Amino acid sequence: MGAGRLGIWGRVVGSPKSTGGGRVVIDSPRLELLLARHGRTIAIALVAVGVLALLASGWAVANPATTTTPQYAEERVSSDVDTSTVVVQDGTLWNEGDRLENSEVYLLNDSPELTVEPTTRLQNETDGTPIEDGDVHHELTLRFEATRNDATFWNETHTLIDESTSLENGVASSETTVDVESYRDRQQQLEAELSGVGSVDLVLEFRTEYDTGTTGNVQTASTPFRVTDDAYWLEESLSVSDEHTHRTGLEETTESRSLAMIAGLSLVGTLSLAAGAVVARRAPIDEEAARRAVHERRYAEWISRGSIPMWIGDYHVSLDTLEDVVDVAIDTNERVVHDEQRGLFAVVTDGVVYYYSDRGRWEETAWPEMNLSDQSTTAADADGDVPISPDDLDLEGSAEFDDPEDGFDGDEDVWKKL
Repeated sequence: MGAGRLGIWGRVVGSPKSTGGGRVVIDSPRLELLLARHGRTIAIALVAVGVLALLASGWAVANPATTTTPQYAEERVSSDVDTSTVVVQDGTLWNEGDRLENSEVYLLNDSPELTVEPTTRLQNETDGTPIEDGDVHHELTLRFEATRNDATFWNETHTLIDESTSLENGVASSETTVDVESYRDRQQQLEAELSGVGSVDLVLEFRTEYDTGTTGNVQTASTPFRVTDDAYWLEESLSVSDEHTHRTGLEETTESRSLAMIAGLSLVGTLSLAAGAVVARRAPIDEEAARRAVHERRYAEWISRGSIPMWIGDYHVSLDTLEDVVDVAIDTNERVVHDEQRGLFAVVTDGVVYYYSDRGRWEETAWPEMNLSDQSTTAADADGDVPISPDDLDLEGSAEFDDPEDGFDGDEDVWKKL
């Protein structure tokens, strides 16, 4: 609306930020409306949240976090087959009585007998201590195998060791002596019988079965045992090992709850209780006034504040809601003027006033509400002797009041008479 048109309404005034009695109005119409509708429920909910948050904070302090961690133990079982021999005659390489251990090759004439010693070790890898209460069983065999085209068609097994051994400091050992010359002779005999049919091999095979009390298993290993007219040897080492992990129990660790969590719960509880108290102590909010304030904020770009004279307009059309008045302003490209003194929202276009007021009709918005019928309220004449009733006051209908061209504001004149 142009500046010339605003001149007939008066100046635009700023919106108040507080009401009487020092109560500051929340500058959020939507929040005011929400509190007007559900203030009691919101207050109860805030108090409930505050109490629960404080209780949760206290519980967190009184009940530290307990973490349960499974405990595991590692066990290692390793088996080896050691070989040794004693030299029986003096020679270029060794003297009689020399002991050879785990040699790559042994001379048959110097060392005709081979000592074979399987050993199994049981140990706790977690702390390095030996396992004392396990069971170990050793088996050691020499087997002749007749093969053709890599397939075995005959075998002969000789058992060297088949016994359960006791543990000493976590170690179980067995021992046997092999007459190597006798096995050479038997191999040569079989080769002569199977000449042209197949080959004959001698295999040393080791097997151990163990039980540590928590785990058990069977270990096996084998290697060709080569024997010639002059020497013998094991082609591969007989060694095997197993590692086992088993659960031994649970370990509980107690730790204090997060200080950030406890502080957060305490803060939420305190703020919720304070907010609930503020909401509960607030003066009752007029829901209709709050709703109107929401509409004012929503349509603020179409509303100006000012003073609306009683005499303006030829026709006065009462609308049901503020939205209706704003719709008229939008359709006519005019502005809505809010007269706070009269509680009136109005649009003037082509001599017609479209208005909305929660006080009622156009005439009912002219004056502030006054309780003139109260018996204790009387008016007196200038001498103070003659009571004047409200009916004696001619507040409207006079030419000087109703005529806007008299050069004075009729509203102000009437107030002076009062």
